[in-house]
Amino acid sequence: MGTITVGSAQPNGPAGTVTVTGTGGAEAAPDLTLVTLGVETRATSVDAAYSAAGAALASVTEALRAGGVAAADVRSTGLNVRADYVWREGEGQQVAGYVASSSLGVRLRDAAAVSGLIGEAVRAGGNAVRLNSLQLTLADDSAVRERARAAAWEDALQAARQFAALASAGLGRVLSVTEHAPGQVPVPLAGFQRASAAESIAVEPGTSRVETAVTVMWELASLAPA
Repeated sequence: MGTITVGSAQPNGPAGTVTVTGTGGAEAAPDLTLVTLGVETRATSVDAAYSAAGAALASVTEALRAGGVAAADVRSTGLNVRADYVWREGEGQQVAGYVASSSLGVRLRDAAAVSGLIGEAVRAGGNAVRLNSLQLTLADDSAVRERARAAAWEDALQAARQFAALASAGLGRVLSVTEHAPGQVPVPLAGFQRASAAESIAVEPGTSRVETAVTVMWELASLAPA
């Protein structure tokens, strides 16, 4: 996307400006996996449901710690207890029991161990466990973002050169540079493959992509007379 503003230039002086927005991206193998694990239990009383959920979550947490996950990388993210209603003919809506749920946000830093750690956590929590989400990302995207910026700059520069040529001018000095926060870029989800019923689900990391956009204003320079 580009905009040219042509002014009334003096001979051999500035011919106006050209403003172009360039986009670029770069990819890298993700080195951080964000997992949300939950538990959900049902019982005839609030206390029993709450206690069962707590025991299941404790088992999941212990399995993660045993697998080498640091305490700082495990965080409680939700807790809920609600009544479980059913409709009965002639009686209307009735309380059939209570449901307790809780969840953990977990950061897994060893890509090779992700599948095994999730499998151990699921086994530890049993049928109460819910795998709510899994996201692959970069712990530090600064190096990848630098490459994305370079690609966005080249995209803007190529367009600016074309616009300048169409305006029978050349590119002068850069007057302003603005980086835009990119739109939300979908992070590739892991590929899941189950080798057999007894084995853990394999997590294929793929790549994570960082995108950015930069708007640059160049001065247009009048071409010297032939």
